[in-house]
Amino acid sequence: MNFYKMSGTGNDFVLLDNRKNIIGEGLPKLVAKLCHRRNGVGADGVLLLETSSNADFRMRYLNADGGEVSFCGNGGRCIAWFAHNIGAVPDKMKFEAGDGLHRAEVFGNRVKLSMKDPADFRLNFVLDLGSKGYAASFADTGVPHVVIPVMELQDFPVVETGRKVSHHELFEPAGTNANFIELTDQHHLSIRTYERGVEDETLACGTGSTAAAVISGLQGRAVSPVECLTHGGETLTVHFRKEEDRITEVFLEGAVRLVFKGDWLEAAG
Repeated sequence: MNFYKMSGTGNDFVLLDNRKNIIGEGLPKLVAKLCHRRNGVGADGVLLLETSSNADFRMRYLNADGGEVSFCGNGGRCIAWFAHNIGAVPDKMKFEAGDGLHRAEVFGNRVKLSMKDPADFRLNFVLDLGSKGYAASFADTGVPHVVIPVMELQDFPVVETGRKVSHHELFEPAGTNANFIELTDQHHLSIRTYERGVEDETLACGTGSTAAAVISGLQGRAVSPVECLTHGGETLTVHFRKEEDRITEVFLEGAVRLVFKGDWLEAAG
């Protein structure tokens, strides 16, 4: 089975062309093996390119643990570039994902992707983690995200705190991703993300950066466009329109990179 390994600002994925339905049963186990960082290819998740009757293609995304989720922002940018690179679509496209339809444009190694309008905002509540409480906010940007402003972000215990946030009773049973941010000014912030399903900090998260930017915008602390410096050192840019207490026309923009491609051997699977 052919595969591609891609990075979207440090968020890494295995991509599979499944338009001919070559992958049948056992997908979650296959994903976990592909994503294993010692015995597999190594990735935060797997992206499947499939056919769609409603758009140019369908995107499916599974986290490293084999669990399927509705969307991934950086994954969406990677699969758009991938589909264009293999000649499946032009440089401007529309694709279907678990959270609805998305538009994307590829220009060089950069992709600009439309995001669903954020929903289920809960702003400025106290999240009690037992030994400490945090001022937090929540939004669904395709997947659920908690955003917590902190001081001295680079020294913050992201994995330890993020795990408590992700599995907090407030977000049961699905859980949530946890983002810790530090704003520089109205157009710049730094972000570190703990992702459910990966159960670790990742180098970047597109839906997390989107949540951080739009929540900060609603709070009056940020103005579009917002450049989000990720833990991997690369930048994601979030564009949005704010209309009173609503956020619309959200786009996520950044670089993607093809790392390598190869063959997954059945004997190794």
